[in-house]
Amino acid sequence: MNRATSTGTQSPAPHVADSHDLIRVHGARENNLKDVSVELPKRRLTVFTGVSGSGKSSLVFATIAAESQRMINETYSAFLQGFMPNQSRPDVDVLDGLTTAIIVDQERMGANSRSTVGTATDANALLRILFSRLGKPHIGSPQAFSFNVASISGKGAVTIETKAGKSVERRSFSITGGMCPNCEGTGRVTDFDLTAMYDDSKSLSEGPFTVPGYSADGWYGRIYSGCGFFDPDKPIREFTERELHDLLYKEPTKIKVDGINLTYEGLIPKLQKSMLSKDREAMQPHIRAFVDRAVTFTACPECGGTRLSEAARSSKIKGISIADACAMQISDLAKWVGGLDEPSVAPLLGTLRHTLDSFVEIGLGYLSLDRPAGTLSGGEAQRTKMIRHLGSSLTDVTYVFDEPTIGLHPHDIQRMNNLLLRLRDKGNTVLVVEHKPETIAIADHVVDLGPGAGTAGGTVCFEGTVEGLRGSDTITGRHLDDRAALKESVRKPTGALEIRGARANNLQNVDVDIPLGVLTVVTGVAGSGKSSLVHGSLIQQSGAADAGVVSIDQGAIKGSRRSNPATYTGLLDPIRKAFAKVNGVKPALFSSNSEGACPTCNGAGVIYTELGVMATVATTCEECEGKRFQASVLEYRLGGRDISEVLAMSVTEAEEFFGTGEARTPAAHKILDRLADVGLGYITLGQPLTTLSGGERQRLKLATHMSEKGGTYILDEPTTGLHLADVEQLLGLLDRLVDSGKSVIVIEHHQAVMAHADWIIDLGPGAGHDGGRVVFEGTPADLVAARSTLTGEHLAEYVGG
Repeated sequence: MNRATSTGTQSPAPHVADSHDLIRVHGARENNLKDVSVELPKRRLTVFTGVSGSGKSSLVFATIAAESQRMINETYSAFLQGFMPNQSRPDVDVLDGLTTAIIVDQERMGANSRSTVGTATDANALLRILFSRLGKPHIGSPQAFSFNVASISGKGAVTIETKAGKSVERRSFSITGGMCPNCEGTGRVTDFDLTAMYDDSKSLSEGPFTVPGYSADGWYGRIYSGCGFFDPDKPIREFTERELHDLLYKEPTKIKVDGINLTYEGLIPKLQKSMLSKDREAMQPHIRAFVDRAVTFTACPECGGTRLSEAARSSKIKGISIADACAMQISDLAKWVGGLDEPSVAPLLGTLRHTLDSFVEIGLGYLSLDRPAGTLSGGEAQRTKMIRHLGSSLTDVTYVFDEPTIGLHPHDIQRMNNLLLRLRDKGNTVLVVEHKPETIAIADHVVDLGPGAGTAGGTVCFEGTVEGLRGSDTITGRHLDDRAALKESVRKPTGALEIRGARANNLQNVDVDIPLGVLTVVTGVAGSGKSSLVHGSLIQQSGAADAGVVSIDQGAIKGSRRSNPATYTGLLDPIRKAFAKVNGVKPALFSSNSEGACPTCNGAGVIYTELGVMATVATTCEECEGKRFQASVLEYRLGGRDISEVLAMSVTEAEEFFGTGEARTPAAHKILDRLADVGLGYITLGQPLTTLSGGERQRLKLATHMSEKGGTYILDEPTTGLHLADVEQLLGLLDRLVDSGKSVIVIEHHQAVMAHADWIIDLGPGAGHDGGRVVFEGTPADLVAARSTLTGEHLAEYVGG
């Protein structure tokens, strides 16, 4: 056999397949992007910076990640695509060198009440297998330990066909599940207050139900009055015992109402399926108010809230049941699993240890596997999603992160940085939208967008290394090394809110006085008990209710694509009235959801065309050209502008427009002032809420709540999504609130806000059961001088103390 030998000393030319080492974007115009062109290195960590609204998410999520996911979806059959989110091609000329994109965003995790931290990751599945193999006594397969699998048994005759003919045999079967039969695996039982569900003095035809959506002329009302099981004109209090049982508990039954085939079901099982299957936090406000009024939740007395059957709880490994394991703090569970040595399940134990260690490493060791997924914050949900990617065998994919440091104490940010670098070092491209200088510092490549927000942004101001950014004259470059100084003097409190014996979640009998009339910052590592202290204890104190507490948390704004800042803040009402008064017509004409709506697109501005199993296509309405109003309505003017032109204005423009001249409208101007105060001067009045970033939505809520008559404001990480340059504006806003006589309590990790505080309450020293205690109370200067806590050390380093 002849061997070819190389006589040359030069290294071979690189293979053509290795030349595709860039993601090229040319001519991106999504949202406010202005023909943006960038080249991003693959298998590197790229951080995107810029002020809020500069176009970071438009470039990373709405262009690069969206096109990658759209192209992957197109590889599936048309039938499967019909069940996937419809994504149109981003407005961009060239997108080249894309790889599979995995988006790890801050969307809250499933609203299903059966979803827990364990089920959302692989941890529960691995534990179930472990207990089915090693648990004593042995009770069955892994599904015998699943609270989502019910135990089923049955028997009967089966017909078997063979060459010899048919024979009948009796067979029986059984499935052993781990679901508690009393609570059906939810861990809680419900008790309905019937008086809050209907007025028993009314008949079904009079609309007795007080349940949202169950009016007499609605579908549900028509089903109950037309089902034929009851006399629709008979008051409910006169129902027989059988009739009342059928109204409340009847099993699903086929009926016909107005010639339409339907299924009738008792009121209580129907509510349990439609409303109570969701997590409370995910309910719409009016439904949540009804549930709070009509339903009482208590831990299931049979399973003690563990969701598991008695058999599943009886099988143990070294005295620990699967219910005990899921209730443990994950850091403790990791130690327990680490102490198990069983060669027959060694690979399984190795995988489980890695998963649990990843929780600890990512800063979530204080959670437990039975924690409902819907109760996690946005930052916790994002880090939980990261768990499944850390052990992934995939390489050469693009991971896209949206501010992964949200909710992290400065002590924990270094851990997150290490994880991002680990993902990169496995040969992946990591794209991160971020404002924290600690994470910007580890980037291989930086793309800075701006220079401003909204229409003033959308261009690339800088592209290169971190050192290059530091030396550039961009807003981010100039503020990268900003450090807030400690205040020379602090305000004196005017009183105090007393918290005594707080034991919510991990709090350990905490007694603390929160001063009034000053800016108080509650801080501590993630999981130390900050939210438990403020939201779980303070708001429930009777003294807090008397003080008029306004709480602004990070919950998502509920709204459709028709919702916009003008409708959400109530700004549209005075604007409509001003147009109506000047033109002598009805205010309803100036609503795109009412009489003034374009009849062709019903005020949506676009027409959605359903193409069966193919993607729905959205096209701009030709009748109104996307303006959403009838042509006759657009003839009415205020200050020389029609209603569509007003809704296209930015907050800054509108503030000037409604401040003087014919269009002067004090009520509208007041709301616009508040929007500008929270740094939203660049957003347009008619911009759909679905296009706003998380930080923008939170500040929109803040602007709306600022009008409420509250003596105490509670803000939950208001720096979320804020650029370094905008934090200064936020501090000014907090000062104005305090100076106007309000008390402001802020849960925050940002050192600039800590340094600006009048009083700091630091919780810790660790997370979970290692936290829950007040480790420091005092002024920021005292905290820096003492350096007695993790927060004190990081704040001292930040201010150069």
